[in-house]
Amino acid sequence: MTSGQRRLLGVATAALVVSLSAAACGGNAKPSGESTSAAAPAESGSAAAPAALSGEVKVDGSSTVAPLTQAASELFGEEQPQVKVPVGTSGTGGGFEKFCAGETDISDASRAIKDEEKAACEAKGIKFTELTVATDALTVVVPKENTWATCLTTDQLKKMWEPGAEGKVNSWKDIDAKFPDEPLKLYGPGTDSGTFDYFTDAINGEEGASRKDYSPSENDNDIVNGVKGAKGGLGYFGFTYFEENADTLTAVQVDSGKGCVAPSVETAQNGTYAPLSRPLFIYPSAAATKRPEVAAFLDFYVGNIGAIAKDAKFVPLNAEQEAKLKSDLQALKGLAG
Repeated sequence: MTSGQRRLLGVATAALVVSLSAAACGGNAKPSGESTSAAAPAESGSAAAPAALSGEVKVDGSSTVAPLTQAASELFGEEQPQVKVPVGTSGTGGGFEKFCAGETDISDASRAIKDEEKAACEAKGIKFTELTVATDALTVVVPKENTWATCLTTDQLKKMWEPGAEGKVNSWKDIDAKFPDEPLKLYGPGTDSGTFDYFTDAINGEEGASRKDYSPSENDNDIVNGVKGAKGGLGYFGFTYFEENADTLTAVQVDSGKGCVAPSVETAQNGTYAPLSRPLFIYPSAAATKRPEVAAFLDFYVGNIGAIAKDAKFVPLNAEQEAKLKSDLQALKGLAG
């Protein structure tokens, strides 16, 4: 558990105690299919009493969303230690493959589900709802040794990353004559990543359109290590991973035509960090919510989303978005029948 998650533990535990107390007084927060006995801990004061549930909630998908879901998983485990919530990182596309094959209960995603993925789920009879859980500032990074690329335009980023740049754009000097003749080393997510899909669409104008001679990885830590190990390195990933590595990496400001803007909570929420601010999602299966352990985990996740997002260093939802998230979760439970 990270230090941020430990700080959140007190907040989340207090929030859960309040919700359990409300349930004991006749509230309607108990998960589908679960008796009111789960609220007993509020009466007895026993910290272990909520552990009436057991089982496993299987999650896979985006490596960008994974730290948020992992924080929720670890905190939920403090209250329901018999429920295991493993969080895989197969990438958004890989996660949807497993989800639509019925192998997982929840899919983490850093982009919206594609039509062909919807069709795959429909073919298996899997109903789901898209839940927006946070906002992200997709962050372009360089090593600390890079003192020249403090701000890049979207046109310069496109020149680096567009198809056909192979063999033509090999040095920073190829990007701007004022830059040094330092070899350009590019690192980024693999093609199964929703981050790859979003970046290529936002910068190159077509989802999946990218030069091929970069170093890809579904593991953001590999991108971090690659960039910080090369003076001419550049990569991109979610804002959380930058904040965790801000001592060795520099976040590049982005100019989309209205001046240089740095990625931050504020610029992502107000939309000025364009075009690289984006929503982040989880996709739970409607059928899975019939299982008490899945319903309880989702209730915990959504009920504490603001505190989880802040302490896991994600950009939290605004009040309107959070209200919609809670409404969408209730609608999902209705799909389960």
